[in-house]
Amino acid sequence: MFVSKPKAPISLFAQFPFTSPVFHSPKPCIHRIKRLHARIITAGYGGDTHLTGQLLAAVARSPSTPFQYSLSILRSTQSPSVFAINNLIRCFTKSDSPQESLTLYSFMCKDGNFRPNNYTFTFLFQACCKFIGIVAGIQLHSHVIKLGFYEDVYVRNALIHLYFVFCENECAHQMFDENSECRDLVTWNVMMAGYVRAGRIDDVEKVFDKMPERDVISWSSLITGYVQNGYLEQGLNCFKKMMDFGLLPNEAILVTVLSACAQLGLIEFALQTHSIIDSLNCVMTIHIWTGLVDMYAKCGYIDKAWDLFDKMPHKDTSSWNVMIYGLATHGLGVEAVKLFKKFLIEGRTPVNVTFIGVLSACSKVGLVDEGYLYFKLMTEMYGIDPEMEHYGCMVDLLARAGLVTDAIDLVEKMPIPPDPVLWITILGACRTHGLVELGEEIGQKLILKEPSCHGNYVQLSSIYANSQKWDDVVRTRGLIMGQNSKKVPGWSLIEAHGAIHQFFAGDRHHDQTIDICMMLDRMNTMV
Repeated sequence: MFVSKPKAPISLFAQFPFTSPVFHSPKPCIHRIKRLHARIITAGYGGDTHLTGQLLAAVARSPSTPFQYSLSILRSTQSPSVFAINNLIRCFTKSDSPQESLTLYSFMCKDGNFRPNNYTFTFLFQACCKFIGIVAGIQLHSHVIKLGFYEDVYVRNALIHLYFVFCENECAHQMFDENSECRDLVTWNVMMAGYVRAGRIDDVEKVFDKMPERDVISWSSLITGYVQNGYLEQGLNCFKKMMDFGLLPNEAILVTVLSACAQLGLIEFALQTHSIIDSLNCVMTIHIWTGLVDMYAKCGYIDKAWDLFDKMPHKDTSSWNVMIYGLATHGLGVEAVKLFKKFLIEGRTPVNVTFIGVLSACSKVGLVDEGYLYFKLMTEMYGIDPEMEHYGCMVDLLARAGLVTDAIDLVEKMPIPPDPVLWITILGACRTHGLVELGEEIGQKLILKEPSCHGNYVQLSSIYANSQKWDDVVRTRGLIMGQNSKKVPGWSLIEAHGAIHQFFAGDRHHDQTIDICMMLDRMNTMV
């Protein structure tokens, strides 16, 4: 498998007296690595064990890790070191064939000269996480115990992460609990990240509260856990606490906070977050740029979003998607379609979400022909199978345009079961366009299918009311009482002086309810 050693076993530093930035760069370019490799071979040190390890370490850190090239480097030495083999495993882990790292490990274990160390297993567990490798991970777990690495904190951290990735949460929890001496800050952070992945926000909070020390990763996991599980206000409050402790946010925290501001539409908090980003001179990654564009668009500041989008030095597909959808949401469908056309002219490839944005834009301004064109383009040219959101946009487009029968035909021909929301959209169109008989037929079907859904009764009742069928209105309203259907109460958020206040319709639990009601009464007298 391997070629012979270099001809002259003379010290490298005596005969090859130069170093390269490639060996120290965190993300070296693969082309620079290959040029350095060529110089090493030309100088007669292609089989040097130390240089082989350094080259493989550089390839492992490179954004591009060619599978065959990294393997060829190892084959150039007769007795590769554990350091070199570990870095080849890292290369395989980052490649499109991570399972090959296990093949390499198995092959090297058959060679009596190879003895893995703790880093070997951390890289192998990373490889298992990239493919369905829980069985291989369990087998490696037994190797860890057999070879005496079970008490190594790095190995244990990698194992805990592995079990969380494959939803073996109890195994991960057991490993964490069984030896409190084999823990470091990373161990606690891995536990938090695992519970975030599992959606167990209560456990995330418990781990965070018990941590002997915390870093920015710990806060990032807590904030992400809140936001991903819908606790947006708690996520923003946690961000404020972190800033009060004097910790600087990382990219993940900033992107998460921008997302929370966008979802809540809190412009005051959004402006504060943008100001923090500017004051800290943060590296403006494409993710932060995109988060800012999305935030301003969803907070109602579409002009600001457009300005930031124009200033972005680099844009990816997500950036375009956010801007197209933002324009569509603000009723600027024509501008959204123009931007989509520019997107295509630049040679970019649209994805699932891109078409949701452009179809939504067509729906908002009634571009029926364009909607049909892009729906066809999505399936025939880009091979994207329409999902419920795409059908929803098309049904909404046809319903708004009064093409109710076409909308029904589209729903009935869907290859997937239609969401009831599609029929509710059509029912609303029947009310708008005065199609009483058709609306009654659809409404009755919806009520039979979802008897507890309040909206179905209200839509059907409105259709009867528009056609002055008052007896049917009374009968339908009576069905609401008979089925005990409940309407989800309306709610709103108000941002004032950095605090977020949530109100529900009919709610009287706010601490300042009396003052609020008195102020509303005063405002009513002034109108």
